[in-house]
Amino acid sequence: MTGTRRAAMFAMVLCALALSIAVPLRTYLSQRDELRDVGAEQQKLRETVAALEKRKAELQDPAYVEIEARKRLHWVRPGETPYIVQLPGDESRNTESERPSGKPAAQGSWYEELWESVTHK
Repeated sequence: MTGTRRAAMFAMVLCALALSIAVPLRTYLSQRDELRDVGAEQQKLRETVAALEKRKAELQDPAYVEIEARKRLHWVRPGETPYIVQLPGDESRNTESERPSGKPAAQGSWYEELWESVTHK
């Protein structure tokens, strides 16, 4: 064999090795990136589960539920007098305008109201 033939054979073998290694290497690298992304997502989900378990434990406590009902829904116990404290700067805020607006409920039955809402153009 001459030197040129040897170089050509060596180049062909080298190309075949490079091609046979390139596909598995590309697959390995993409799977490694995907595994890293899945690991990050799994960590986020673990944090979410921990937060939800903490919230569940809080909601098991009747005192906490009562505090939340008083704060969010403005519930009071029988015999208590509710007060709404208006702080400085709240004068411009109209609580009546924050309530859902709409026409007053009709005195008809529910199916008459439904029919009226369907046929009203």
